[in-house]
This record gives sequence, structure tokens and C-alpha cells, in this order.
Amino acid sequence: MDAMRRFFRLDALGTTVATELRAGLVTFLSLSYILVVNPQILSEAGMPATDVAVATAVASAIACLVMGLYANYPFALAPGMGMNAYFTYGVVTGLDIHWTVALGAVFVEGLLFLLLTVTGIRGALTRAIPLSIKTAAMSGVGLMLAIIGFQAAGLIVAHPVTLVTLGDLHAVSALLGLAGLLLTGALLARRVPGAILVGILAITAVSWGLGLAPSPERVLAAPAFPKDTFLAFGLADLLSAPLLSVIAAFLFVDLFDTAGTLMGLGMLTRRVDSNGELDRATQAYTADAVGTVAGAVLGTSPVTSFVESATGVEEGGRSGLTAVTVAGLFLLSLFFVPLIVAVPRVASAPALVVVGALMMQGARRIDWSRADESLPAFLTVVTMPFTYSIANGISVGIVSWVGIRLLAGRMHEVSPLMYALAGLVVAFYGLGLAG
Repeated sequence: MDAMRRFFRLDALGTTVATELRAGLVTFLSLSYILVVNPQILSEAGMPATDVAVATAVASAIACLVMGLYANYPFALAPGMGMNAYFTYGVVTGLDIHWTVALGAVFVEGLLFLLLTVTGIRGALTRAIPLSIKTAAMSGVGLMLAIIGFQAAGLIVAHPVTLVTLGDLHAVSALLGLAGLLLTGALLARRVPGAILVGILAITAVSWGLGLAPSPERVLAAPAFPKDTFLAFGLADLLSAPLLSVIAAFLFVDLFDTAGTLMGLGMLTRRVDSNGELDRATQAYTADAVGTVAGAVLGTSPVTSFVESATGVEEGGRSGLTAVTVAGLFLLSLFFVPLIVAVPRVASAPALVVVGALMMQGARRIDWSRADESLPAFLTVVTMPFTYSIANGISVGIVSWVGIRLLAGRMHEVSPLMYALAGLVVAFYGLGLAG
């Protein structure tokens, strides 16, 4: 136990083994839906769902282990939701490309990301992003978490005219979501240890007990090796123009999505300096690059840091032991998939909303009296939930920050790297690679 405390620097980070283990459980419960949703989405690309489920769990565990043991951060990683949708609908069905070739593109993208990380180029690009944009990313991620939680509870629904509207407050899921939100908020106000976990477990128990959600029919299930997706990718056509654009799209979205998530989570853990720079950033970025490569080998779409990690951070997780705990639970889930997937989505919805509210504290660091800082920051914040994309939020923030200074005749305030980043963003969206 003493060796574990020293390795993860628990005393220096002001945490304990029990707190880290609890935070890891909360994080896992908040993002365990990926074990169900990812196979569902990728199966529409023709991939065997059972193989994808195993690949999802193992690739996530590998990435979380790297994050925990190498970077010592409490952040969890798994196949990104936007990336898996792009893989299936944008690449496989949209471009009529076989899923094995698309996996090859993911493999190459992961290797390129790893190269950019170890050479320091990736870190230099993220360091060039202004502090106001980095600070805004924290609040933007918080709003995105909140909208995910509201949607999962049925408190908001799609509308053909206004795009989004209030859900049916008489629906069971909405009532459970509101009850969980009030319960979790009250427990936090009373400073009850494990408040978020208690909220998740309480709503789960009510859902099962009243028959509002199916309880697990069995607890154990033997996992199967992903023989059909393991090393199934093809590399023969990767130099064709369509595949090069796919690799570029994966690379671009992964860069800004991960950067935005890690900046927001880093501020939440208070492990950033006065310039908004994340401590041990190279090690943290290495985790999703390794996870993406491993995922392509096993048979899943790109792996990235998950915003749901904020639930574990708010539960007190501060070290890599939280991420290692999540990794262990991902591996354990290979045997307990029936139990894990029986936790209803609505049970973690209140936790996401509560954490989203807590992450709004980053907005206090923005100078709202200066239009050249406040407008790009505001656009960063609102674009993330409005477009359901962290990458879009960072992108619009960068372009608007540079554009305002150019039009104001203050070109000298913009660094060469910021010009390069803005140009990259404009080219990416201008060539239609984002869609």
C-alpha cells in the first residue's frame, strides 16, 4: 500500500487509495455505456458486434493503463462517440469503403499521432492555443456534459423547429433524472463522501426494483477473442485520395477533441500552470495515441479521452490510480457484461449534469470586458454543446481569436503557430473534411 501511495504520489496530490478506487468506479459507471453503444454503431458498418465489444473493453483498458501508469492522471479513455459515428456513417457507408480499410486508416492515424506526440509537435500546437480558449474549453466541456446528461434522462428532446425542447416531464426517465439530480446535489451540499456514486447506485436500484429498467438476467459471461476483427485492417489502398482525407479527418478531430477534453479536465484537477499548460502533457497525449493504435489492431474506432472522466475527478480522483481502476473494471467487464450493461443510462445522467455545473467555474478566469478575448472564448463554450463536438469548439475559438486580431490591425500579437493552426482549421473545414 505504501509503494502504491508513493508511485501515484497520492499524498502530494491530497488523495487516498480508497478515494481513487471510488473515483474509478464512478468514472467507469459514467462511461460504461460505451461497451454497448460502440458495438451497436460499428456493427452497422458490417463489423461483428461481439468482437467490437471485446475490442472496446481491451483497447480502453490499455489506454487507461498508459494514462494511469505513465501520465499519472485520473482520466479514462475509450472509443470516442463522434469518431465511431464518423467511422461508420462518414467513411464506411458514406464513402463505400470496407471496414477493414477504415481500420487501416485508424491504425495509420494512431501512429501519426504517436509520432507527433513523442516529437513534441503535438504539445507545441496545444501550447500555442491562447489561455482564454483553454479556459473556455473547461466550461464548454461542462456544458457538453450537461446536455449529454439532460438527453440521457429525457429532460430535453429533439424538435423539428427549435432543434431542442423540454422533454416529457411525466416520463419515468425524466422523473428519475430529476430525482437523481436533486439527490446528488443535496449529497454534495452535505459533503457526503461518494455522493456521485451514491446517486448513480440509488437510481439504478430504483430502476431495477420498480421494473423501470431490466435487471441483469445473469452476472457472468465468458468473453471471446475478437478473431474476426483482430489485425483485420487493410493497408493496400491507404495512399488513395479518399483514404488520405479520412486519415486527415481522424487526425484533426482527434487532436482538437483530445486537447479540449484534457485542457478542461486538467483545470478541474488544478494541475495546470498559470498559462493553462497541462503538467506531463506528452505522457497524457501518448495514452490516446497508444489506445487508438491498439484499438485498430483489435477492431474498433479511434480511442480518446472521455469527458465523463470529470465525474471521477469530482468524486476526488486525482492520480493515475483512478485510471488504472477504470482499466481494471474494463477488463473485468469482459466477464460481467450482463451486469454492467444493466446499469441504466439515466442513472449516470444526473452525475453528468452536476459535474457540468461544477466545470463552469472556468468561466471566471476569462476577461469578459475585452471583446478580443471574450468573444472567441464565448464561441468556444457555446459551439461545443451546440454542435456536439469539442473539436468544433476549439476550432471556432482559434479562428475567431486570430481573425479578430487580424482585422483589428494587431497581427503582431499572433504567433506563427497560431497562424498555422488557424490555417489548418480553415483548410480542414473548407475542404469539407469535417463532414
